[in-house]
Amino acid sequence: MRIILVTGKGGVGKTTVSAATAVTAADLGYRTLVMSTDPAHSLADAFDVPLGDAPTTIAPNLDAQQIDSQARLEESWGAVRDHLTALFDWSGLHGIEAEELTVFPGMDELFSLSSVREHARSGEYDFVVVDCAPTAETLRLLSLPEVMSWYMDKLFPASRRVAKVIRPVLSKITAMPVAEDAVFDAVALFYGRLDGIKEILSDPEITTARLVMNPEKMVIAEARRTYTYLGLFGYGVDSAIVNRVLPDTVHDPYFDRWHKIQQQHLKAVEEGFAGTDVRLLRLFEDEMVGIDRLRTVGLELYGDTDPTTMLSNVQPLHVEDTEDGDVALVVTVPLAEKGDVEVMRHDDELFLTVGPYRRSLVLPDSLRRRTVKSAKLGEGRLSVVFTLEET
Repeated sequence: MRIILVTGKGGVGKTTVSAATAVTAADLGYRTLVMSTDPAHSLADAFDVPLGDAPTTIAPNLDAQQIDSQARLEESWGAVRDHLTALFDWSGLHGIEAEELTVFPGMDELFSLSSVREHARSGEYDFVVVDCAPTAETLRLLSLPEVMSWYMDKLFPASRRVAKVIRPVLSKITAMPVAEDAVFDAVALFYGRLDGIKEILSDPEITTARLVMNPEKMVIAEARRTYTYLGLFGYGVDSAIVNRVLPDTVHDPYFDRWHKIQQQHLKAVEEGFAGTDVRLLRLFEDEMVGIDRLRTVGLELYGDTDPTTMLSNVQPLHVEDTEDGDVALVVTVPLAEKGDVEVMRHDDELFLTVGPYRRSLVLPDSLRRRTVKSAKLGEGRLSVVFTLEET
């Protein structure tokens, strides 16, 4: 089975790319599901058909689904949210402010992604395309099950027993809300829903991400930042898709300047995504809505390439601790020799030159406040060590 996560900044056309990818795969005979986990759904608009929370067959081999993220959130987090709201209310914070603080950013899509795990385990589909929300915050939150595992194994059962014992006592001496069994049941359901999602989504043999962007400076910068974070959290990117590129057939003098600007931006994409498959999708003269037009988009995007295959060799970069207490950013650079590699830092960017290829990485927040201490190449890995400056 293959799973493709399609993400990008809002408005770049990721839903169109998701739908076109699914249509192309279905035409090749794969049992395909395209699902939207973006709370601001537009998948139904792309196909021009009504869609709901359950998979709907819209073409041979093709189902589509718009996850009701609010319902998933309510089911898995509702009791916890109500308990936290009561605690805030008891402490003096009332109303909508208290309720808003009980739901963390990205949680609604996080619960939506639990449906991906269910589809992966069902064996009903060969290929699943996920039209993700325009953020990488959700993928950061997928590390929560790993962080929570010790608590769930060691402290959770004891906490539940203690709460049951002290609840009657506290109720007599204070008005502070004490968690009921329903709250503990919700926490267990929360953990159960998330457990196993990252294992599926971070396995590059099963899941890869495709970043969609427009040839615009700010959009490309956001895509590069997302690319870095996806790699750091173990999610491989097998393709960068630049949408709405002006075709060469446009000769109107009005667009001459735009042609030049886009060519500069495309060069930046080549540097920022060196080693990753880069595909260009032209700006169409019409809205590409409906199965037939999406099929045209898929044909231009993939040509004779099977969209379910891994479009480039996925080697996520990662961070590891050193013996000296520093942090090393590790990048895979196969076949590179010492004389071929050059490392330079400028502000929040790290520039890596390997032979004729130059790659620029937007540093994550955790590394920006550190300085580059050294760089070491060995066994096809470039380790750039960052250290905290002594004050």
